Amino acid sequence: MGSSLEDRSPARTSLARSIAVGGIGIVAFAATLALAWYSAATLFMLFAGILFGVFLTAMADLLRRVFGGSQTLRLVIVCILFTGLLSGVAVLGGATIAQQVTALSSTIRAQLGNAKDFLEKQGVDTSFLNLGTTKAAATDATAPKETPASPSRGPKLPDASAIASGTGAIVSQTIKILAGVFEGVGNFFVVIFLGLLLAAQPKLYRDGILRFVPRQRLPEATRLIDDISETLRRWLLGQMATMTTLFLLTWIGLTLIGIPGALVLGFLTGLLTFIPNVGAILAGCLIVLASLGSGWTAIISAFGLYLAVQFLEGNVLTPLIQRHAISIPPATLFAAQIFLGVLFGLWGLALALPLIAVIKVVLNHVWPDQTATA
Repeated sequence: MGSSLEDRSPARTSLARSIAVGGIGIVAFAATLALAWYSAATLFMLFAGILFGVFLTAMADLLRRVFGGSQTLRLVIVCILFTGLLSGVAVLGGATIAQQVTALSSTIRAQLGNAKDFLEKQGVDTSFLNLGTTKAAATDATAPKETPASPSRGPKLPDASAIASGTGAIVSQTIKILAGVFEGVGNFFVVIFLGLLLAAQPKLYRDGILRFVPRQRLPEATRLIDDISETLRRWLLGQMATMTTLFLLTWIGLTLIGIPGALVLGFLTGLLTFIPNVGAILAGCLIVLASLGSGWTAIISAFGLYLAVQFLEGNVLTPLIQRHAISIPPATLFAAQIFLGVLFGLWGLALALPLIAVIKVVLNHVWPDQTATA
């Protein structure tokens, strides 16, 4: 009898310990998910900084094949060239870009107005498009009107409460705009600064991560980090080459057709290529809207150019440039973009592809045989 009780005691202790460890694990996992959810914007911003650091490191490695030199010297040269390129574009094409942005904005607004008039003629309610005039119209409708029996006795000055409320609204909107501007500029500099720090000493941060890995798992963790870095490096270089090619082709083609804002449209097409599938659709909508005011010939020519550029990108550039980087089925990528875009907004939509690429590398290391046969 006593021996049976002694045998049950260790079993109960082991069961209780397992339950406790399992409960702690579940709570820790839920806490990690909650922290990731509430700090998703910060995590995406840090991931963007890592991508920028990988890009700078890749460019510095390309310079090593040309003339060698230390990592710091090559990084300084890359930063100088990158800053000089952006400054040259801003100085030489700043006025042209500003004019084309204004012309493109006016053209798109005009075409949206034409589309609104067409929908109204067809009996479609377009009141949701009158966001800027609804309040003014409502104010005019509810404002007291003068009657002949009570003629106006001169201009009526607003009272102190109206002035205070109007001033408060202006100050509130100004604060919101300034906060948004500072947040965007701050995020931009955080990404740039983080990328520079990572690119300056990549081995230091790589070794720092490997310090937290158990010794028996060190070779596997080293290969995993190196594969992730190489995948992101090849994808970024291929993406930059694709974006530049599409920018030049779209700019030259729209200029020959005579579409206003060709430089800006080409730049937006190249920039939106960073967001696969969704970016191409947005670029096509902008090109079609910009060409609506130039006649049917220009519309058909611009749409044909867009289709040709997208065919070239999907069937020539991406397979040739990025065939060694990542290979993700289009349906998987599109579903991931929609899912991450709904959950995390623009950050999730823009960074869906590199995130899926990282996940794929991790899965290839966890289940190498299954992924290889798949």
